[in-house]
Amino acid sequence: MPIYEYRCDRCGHQFEVIQKFSDNPLEVCEQCQGHLSKLVSQTSFQLKGSGWYITDYARKSGSNAPAKETKSETKTADAPKASTPKADTSTSSAK
Repeated sequence: MPIYEYRCDRCGHQFEVIQKFSDNPLEVCEQCQGHLSKLVSQTSFQLKGSGWYITDYARKSGSNAPAKETKSETKTADAPKASTPKADTSTSSAK
C-alpha cells in the first residue's frame, strides 16, 4: 500500500498516512479540523535500464525455450535441394 503525505492548509501540520488506492483521500486535519491538501512527494521507486523489454533481463540457465534460428540456418533448411543432372543412359542411335 502506498504512503500518502498530507498538509493542513490552516495549521501547517504535515503527516503521512498508509492508504489503499481505493481509499478516499483525507479532507479534515486531525488537529485543527482544517482542510488537508495531498502533497506530491519524492518516491523511492526507481526505474533503471534502457527499457522494459525481454532483452533487458538475464535469461535463466537451463531454459526450456527453443533456440531461435538465424536467417542463414532458415534459408538452408527451407531451400529446395538442387537436382543434379543425371547422365543419359538410354542408348538411342541416331542415324
